[in-house]
Amino acid sequence: MGKTPKTISEEKARWAEDLLNKRPPQPRETDWGKPVEVLYTPDIPGDDGYTDALGFPGEYPFVRGIHPSMYLGRTWTMRQYSGFGTAEETNKRYKYLLEQGQTGLSIAFDLPTQIGYDSDDPMSEGEVGKVGVAIDSLQDMEIMFRDLPVGKLSTSMTINAPAAILLAMYIAVAENQGVASEKLKGTIQNDILKEYTARGTYIFPPRPSIRLITDIFAYCKDHVPLWNTINVGGYHLREAGCSAVQEIAFAFSNAIAYIEAGLAAGLDIDAFAPRISWIFNTHNKIFEEVAKYRAARKVWADLLRYRFKAKNPRSWMLRFHTQTSGVSLTAQQPENNIVRVAYQALAAILGGAQSLAACSFDEAHAIPTENSVRLSLRTQQVLAHEAGVTDTVDPLGGSYYVETLTRTMEEDITALIQKIDDMGGAIAAIETGFIQREIENRAYAMQKDIEQEKRVLVGVNAYQVEEEDLGLSLFKSDPELARRQIEKLRQVRESRDRARCESSLEAVRKAAEGDDNLMPRFIDAVKAYATLGEICGVLREVFGEYQQHHTIGR
Repeated sequence: MGKTPKTISEEKARWAEDLLNKRPPQPRETDWGKPVEVLYTPDIPGDDGYTDALGFPGEYPFVRGIHPSMYLGRTWTMRQYSGFGTAEETNKRYKYLLEQGQTGLSIAFDLPTQIGYDSDDPMSEGEVGKVGVAIDSLQDMEIMFRDLPVGKLSTSMTINAPAAILLAMYIAVAENQGVASEKLKGTIQNDILKEYTARGTYIFPPRPSIRLITDIFAYCKDHVPLWNTINVGGYHLREAGCSAVQEIAFAFSNAIAYIEAGLAAGLDIDAFAPRISWIFNTHNKIFEEVAKYRAARKVWADLLRYRFKAKNPRSWMLRFHTQTSGVSLTAQQPENNIVRVAYQALAAILGGAQSLAACSFDEAHAIPTENSVRLSLRTQQVLAHEAGVTDTVDPLGGSYYVETLTRTMEEDITALIQKIDDMGGAIAAIETGFIQREIENRAYAMQKDIEQEKRVLVGVNAYQVEEEDLGLSLFKSDPELARRQIEKLRQVRESRDRARCESSLEAVRKAAEGDDNLMPRFIDAVKAYATLGEICGVLREVFGEYQQHHTIGR
C-alpha cells in the first residue's frame, strides 16, 4: 500500500501538491464569509490506516471521488432521459432542453427500436413512438440531430441488443456533419446481460450478444476512443426490485463477464476498461445511497487493479451516470414526486455522480410535459448553484454513519460477487435463474411490506386524500405520428440504392457467420439506408433469437 505518512495532514498536502494544484478550483466561502476547504479530513497522528481505507479524491481507491476537485472543477453533466414519437418531435424537445441549460442528451428509444423491428413490422403495431423515439434508418437519426452539433454534445443512448447499429448511425450522422468519429463523446448502454434478468429487450442469445459487445470494444478503441463503449446498468436491476447491495453486485458481476469476454477476444484490459461507464439508480434513503456509491468505487477499483491487473489508474475509476428512481414515483398525489426527486438528486450529488437525470413528477401518468421536465432540470440547477452541496468534495465523508455504511456495503457487495463467481459467473447465474429469483424475492417482500403498511409510502398507504381530478396537464401522444413514421420509412426504401443496400446486408451476413468485426459492416449498411429491422433480421437468421427459459424455481 506504500509508506504511511506520519499524519493525514502531510498526506493531504502531498495530494494537493500532486493533483489539486494542477487545476486549482475556485475558492468557496460560507454565507458569513468564512473560507470552505476543498476537502475535509481528520488529523490523526500516525494515520491509523485512514488513507489506505479511503484515500483522497482522484486517487486509488477513489472512495471520496474519482476527480481531485470533483464539482469544484466541473459540475456534473445534466441530462434528461427523453425521446418520443418521431425524430422530428424529439429534435424539438432536445433543442428546448438545451436552451433550458441541459448539458447532455439522453435518448429514449421506442420499444420496436429497442428490439430491432421497423415501425411497419406487425410486431410494432401500437408501440411506435410510445415510450421513446422511433429510429428505423439513418434518415431518422439525421433528423433527430438536425441543427444539433454532435461534435460538441455528449450523447447517451439507452439501447442494448441493437446498440452497435445505433452507434453506427450516430457515427454516420457525425460524418455527414463533418465530425470525425475520434471526436465523438457519449455512451451506448450496450449491457445485454441485465436484459435477460430485469428488462427484457433482448434479441439474440447471450453469447452472440456478447460478441457484438466485444466488436464494439475493439472498433471504438481505434476509431471512437472518447466514446464510452458500455454503460453497465444497475438502474434497471434496482427498478426490478434489487436492494442497493444487489444492484451493485449484480451489475459488477455482469461487467466481469464483459471484461472476461474482451480479454478472451484478445483485447488488453487497459485498452477498453477506461471506457466502461455505469448507470445506477438513486433511491430514497439518502445516506444509504451516498454510501453505496462510495463503496462501489472502492470495490470496482480493487477488482480492476488486483483481479484484472489493470495498470492504468483510469481503468480503476468508476465513472457513473445516475437517474432518480422511476419506480418510486407514485400516481397518487403526484406532486409528492417533486420532493422525492429532489432528495434523490441530492443523494446522487453527495455520492459523487458524474452525470444525472432527474425524473419528472408526472411520469407515473405519462411522458413528461415541457413544464415538468423543465422543473426536473431546475432541480439539478438549484442543487448545483444554490444548495451549497458542491462547495467541498465529499461533504459527508467522515460521518460515522456514512463511513460505517460504506464499509458494510463494501463487504456485502464483495461477498455477493464472490457467490456469483462460485456459480461460474453472471451468465451461469442467469442461466440457472439465481439472479432472477433474488430480484423477484426481494420485489415480493417489498410489496408485501407496503401492503401490510410496514413500509410507509406517503400518499399510497398513508396520508391518503380523495383525488377525483389531479389537475395535471399531461402529455398526449399524437396517433398520427406512427402513420407518418411508416410513410417516411416507405419513402426511404423507395429512394435508396437497392443494389448497394442488398450488398451491404450480405456483407453483414458474411461477417456474422465468420468472426470479422461487425462494426464496419454496420456502418456501411446504415449509410446505404438499410433499416434497423433489416440489419437485425439478418442477425436473427445467423444468431437465432433468445427464448426465455423457465428456470426460476427449479
